Amino acid sequence: MSDECRNKKRTPKRRLTTLIFLVLFVFIILLVSIAISGGISYFFLNIGILPPLSANRSPVILFFMLLVSLFISIPLAVIGANHFLRPLLNLTEATRKVAAGNFNVKVEAVGTREINRLAVNFNEMTKELSSIEMLRNDFVSNISHEFKTPIVSIRGFARRLKKNTLTEEQRNEYLDIIISETERLAQLSSNVLLLSKLESTDKVIEKTGYSLDEQIRRMILLLEPQLEKKRLELEISLESIQIIANEEMISHLWINLLGNAIKFSAEGGTIKVMLHADEDDAVVSVSDMGIGMDDEVKKHLFDKFYQGDQSRSTEGNGLGMSLVKRILELSNGHVTINSAPGEGTCFTVTLPING
Repeated sequence: MSDECRNKKRTPKRRLTTLIFLVLFVFIILLVSIAISGGISYFFLNIGILPPLSANRSPVILFFMLLVSLFISIPLAVIGANHFLRPLLNLTEATRKVAAGNFNVKVEAVGTREINRLAVNFNEMTKELSSIEMLRNDFVSNISHEFKTPIVSIRGFARRLKKNTLTEEQRNEYLDIIISETERLAQLSSNVLLLSKLESTDKVIEKTGYSLDEQIRRMILLLEPQLEKKRLELEISLESIQIIANEEMISHLWINLLGNAIKFSAEGGTIKVMLHADEDDAVVSVSDMGIGMDDEVKKHLFDKFYQGDQSRSTEGNGLGMSLVKRILELSNGHVTINSAPGEGTCFTVTLPING
């Protein structure tokens, strides 16, 4: 049975419990006020303040008892309501603070079971909002820095190009740097937009059947200029597998993993790409013979803008592995990392064949 069905069945019981509690609360106040007013009336009768009981004097005594009950029940109701409504008043005040932007608010989980549950859920909500706000601030700070660096570089080399004393070799070198920095900006913009789109998506709808091995071959051909530039050898072993998934989204997965392997491979190295079926899953491994990673790098690898090797920070923007993580989350897949410093890295991706 789903949680939604259970909650629907529990709701009438909770309402009945609350109603019984309110009825008992009112009954206790009435009972206490009547008992106290009766005691006071009896005392006043004994000392002669009230007239003796008789048929024509009964309305006066009843009116007196009603008046005393009213004066007693109102303070009791205020005190009792203040006691039971205090958690709700605290929640109201906390909600006002959250609306003003303070996400570090916590409320004490006291009161009835329903109020207690509400307070616990409220604290969980503020915890998530605080975490999201922190991530947003970090993201804005990082993205500002990542955009500023290449822009400043482009501006500096553009100013140098205005000088007439430059040689043709220097001019071409500066132009190449400007082209490289603009490509870096374009890639950063594309990755930011893609990551933002994927993070705002809860479920992938546009799934089609296609050949996974052919897709990986196309991605390898797309990166062939980078492979040739570093004179890298490829060892490929791809089984023929048909998969149901979002083809465009999965293509970004292979581009980032293959690009990462190329980036951290030494010139003349070897990259291995393997694909095979394992029951209902497709298993892809991308391994290189590069610098490898220690435990600290592996721990933060999927964090936004994290770059373990700062010497290669100009070759990327630290969003590739965040994209890999989000794509696999949406595709019900997962990735494992086998790496050690100086021994290369192997990413093993597992994807469900039937989506």
